Amino acid sequence: MTGRLVPNPAAGCGDPVIRSLAGAAFATIQDRYVQERHQIAAAILDDDGGIHLGLHVDAMVGRAAVCAEAGALSAARLSTHAPLAAVAAVRYPKPREPAQARLVPPCGLCRELLLDHAPGLLAVVHDGTALVLTPMAELLPHKYVGTKWPTPTLPCPNPNRI
Repeated sequence: MTGRLVPNPAAGCGDPVIRSLAGAAFATIQDRYVQERHQIAAAILDDDGGIHLGLHVDAMVGRAAVCAEAGALSAARLSTHAPLAAVAAVRYPKPREPAQARLVPPCGLCRELLLDHAPGLLAVVHDGTALVLTPMAELLPHKYVGTKWPTPTLPCPNPNRI
C-alpha cells in the first residue's frame, strides 16, 4: 500500500463492465504497487462473470519482465475454461508523478497473446473522450498468423486491384 491518495480512474464511468474491471485492476495495483517492480495491474472478465487479476512483474533484464495482462490471462486459465470477455489494465503513478492512475491499453506483445487465447476479447481503452470497450482485433488489425495452430484460410488478393 502506497499511502498516497490516488483516485480510481474509472470511478465515474457509466459502463458497469468498465467500472468493475478497472476498479479491480486499480484496487490491485494500489495495494501492490512497488516502484520499479509493480506498476500495472490487469483484470480479465470471463463469460461466467469471474474476474482474474494479474500484476506487472518488472525485472533487471527487461525481456524477463511479465506484463500484468499475461499474468491475468494465466490466472484466468488456471481457474476457468470459460471464454474471456474483456480486459482492463491500470498504471499506478510513480511518486514523482501527479497522483493520477490511468487506464492503459495492452502493449503489442500482450495484444498478440490475448488474441491467441481470446479472439473475441474486448479491451478497455480511452478513445480521446471516454473509456470504451474496443475489440482487441481493432487494436491489432494485422495479427501475426504462424504455423503452430490451425488458422483459417485467407483469400488471395485480387491482382487487378494492385
